[in-house]
Amino acid sequence: MKVKAEGSGMAGTMTVGQAAQAAGLTRKAVRLYEHRGLLPPALRTPAGYRLYNQEDVDTLTFIRRARALDLALDDIRAILALRRVGATPCTQVRGMLDARIAEIDKAVTELLALRESRRDATSRDNG
Repeated sequence: MKVKAEGSGMAGTMTVGQAAQAAGLTRKAVRLYEHRGLLPPALRTPAGYRLYNQEDVDTLTFIRRARALDLALDDIRAILALRRVGATPCTQVRGMLDARIAEIDKAVTELLALRESRRDATSRDNG
């Protein structure tokens, strides 16, 4: 746990609630992502309150958008790790998105087949 000394200039920092609101998340989600290692441990005030900066908010916003695409937390963690060491994760992200699209296509195909078999059963029952 990093602690920021009192009076060391906390300008530009936000509480967990402010960071969550800025990123479009809940406070609980911010704490979860920190706990799961997607977000680095927050600085703390002497009273123990978490403090976040704009870079943290940008990371949280990226996580929210990645979750909206239904990427797994492990995949998001891998992307963030690449970004933190200065690598451009574009190829990895495209691969993950292609895999996710393939999963969605398979689910759509299965749902359409289910719809068709249900239609067939309904028409037999009514016919």
